[in-house]
Amino acid sequence: MSDVIIGIDLGTTNSEVAVIQDGKVIIIEDNHTKILPSFVGIGDNDEILIGEAAKNQYALYPERTIKSIKRRMGEDTSINMGDKTFTPQEISAIILKRLKTIAENYLGHPVEKAVITVPAYFSDAQRQATRDAGEIAGLDVVRMINEPTAAALSYEAQQKSHKKVLVYDLGGGTFDVSVVSIEDDVVEVLASHGNNHLGGDDFDEKIVDYIVKHIQDKENFDISESNKVIARISRAAEKAKRSLSTQPYVILEEEYLCEKDGTPIHLSLEFPRIDYENLIESYIDETLNAVHIALKDAHLTVADIDEILLVGGSTRTPIVNDRLYKEFGIEPHKEIDPDLCVVTGAAIQAAMIAGQDIASAVLVDVTPYTFGMSYMGSLNGEPYPHLFAPIIHKNSALPMNKTEAFYTMYDGQEKVEITVYQGEDSDALNNIQIGEFLIEGLNKKAPSNNVVTVQFTLDLDGLLKVFAKEKSTGLEKSITITNALSSYDEFELDSAKQRIDALFSDENPIDNSNKIHHDIVKAKALVEKAQLKIADVSDEDKEDMGDFIEQINTAIKDDDLDILAVATESLADILYYLDE
Repeated sequence: MSDVIIGIDLGTTNSEVAVIQDGKVIIIEDNHTKILPSFVGIGDNDEILIGEAAKNQYALYPERTIKSIKRRMGEDTSINMGDKTFTPQEISAIILKRLKTIAENYLGHPVEKAVITVPAYFSDAQRQATRDAGEIAGLDVVRMINEPTAAALSYEAQQKSHKKVLVYDLGGGTFDVSVVSIEDDVVEVLASHGNNHLGGDDFDEKIVDYIVKHIQDKENFDISESNKVIARISRAAEKAKRSLSTQPYVILEEEYLCEKDGTPIHLSLEFPRIDYENLIESYIDETLNAVHIALKDAHLTVADIDEILLVGGSTRTPIVNDRLYKEFGIEPHKEIDPDLCVVTGAAIQAAMIAGQDIASAVLVDVTPYTFGMSYMGSLNGEPYPHLFAPIIHKNSALPMNKTEAFYTMYDGQEKVEITVYQGEDSDALNNIQIGEFLIEGLNKKAPSNNVVTVQFTLDLDGLLKVFAKEKSTGLEKSITITNALSSYDEFELDSAKQRIDALFSDENPIDNSNKIHHDIVKAKALVEKAQLKIADVSDEDKEDMGDFIEQINTAIKDDDLDILAVATESLADILYYLDE
């Protein structure tokens, strides 16, 4: 079945791929794990690293490792990774291509089509960048589906009922909330709101700041200047955050972070959950404000919500559950895995598009933004050329097609500039300009009330097309809004695709090279730790550690993986004994 469509959750922190087989959702594993960390790196030999191998490298070589690229999607920027430069679309494409390969290895045949999830509050530019990333990865993105909608779809597959559900989606880098109506076989999104730069990454940063301040106060030393030290602390912060989901406190420990005047600086700090929750409380407040905006847009109240569905790993933080229970008086659902429900929904949507007999639900999604254009009008009694005319309103059901009529300003006007905006302000300049084009050659003989109709068409992926037409002559001009700053033209897409394909020129060894690099990075980290400890151990341990360090360095140089494995395990045993 080479025409199979896979479902992909392209996440800030982690990504997953799934497919429907025999009517069941299969979340495809890679090396016995369903989750691929959204990390990309360059290894010692310029090989591309993806997932766990890149994540393990981050603490040692942050300058050649990239994480949380999803937060940069839609930006006109370049990302440095070692001595190479990539766009956000290319980094995301590397992750997507890896997921594609994982699916192909499992299915045993090529995969060409995918449904990819995006945050509900992703802008047009961010959606287009995601579509570009899919194309660079060699995927035909047949549909982009909003993450809370995908989660609701996975939930609906298990619950046939009449309910109003609040989908609270707090991931690694983004937050979305959607109010969803489930009526038997219809899943209808009534309203969405969110923040594309709020999530677990921000929680990690709060913990990092907390640690930096602690060391500054204790040691009178600023460690924030060292990228390597901050990378190590960031890893510790993420680990602590996860532990605090189930434990009342953790011990933050990192040995030999750096040196001050020849004296090593260590981190050993008890970190209670209550301190952590105090650090992030303002973020939780912000999410709840968004919840109430979404409820208002859906013309519902707190009392109208029947159930709450938690999506995203950051919802495991107990304060999230506590605050939602306090607001709504109902316990959020916990039986659905918050890390996997989005990719499950993506796979279900993919199967529906492919015509598989999996679910008969009708999915009705909405746009999270208002789209319109500027026009000449009156503001505070004065002529103003940048009034905003909303054409497709926020929370309109998708797909949406809307046409409005505008008039030329003077006799013989030969051209009209159409400037398209996204936003809610009556002053267009306070909104986000997402595209513009010129319609020229208007009827010279037409009077000043010559009619130009402007049609906005927003598709199921949330991508916008705009058509302008002179009514009297039929003269027409149109564009697909792809954001001039973030979108590729056809030549750039082809070039980027060739560049990324070259990184995967020998796909079969990729798994092996990732594993090899993982082993080497682990060994180097142990050597670094051992070298810092070796001066303070007994002569017998010092001799053994020196031997194993030498064996590791020689094995890395000679590519002798068997000796590397034995020496690494032996050195790890000694360090474990010394830490006890």
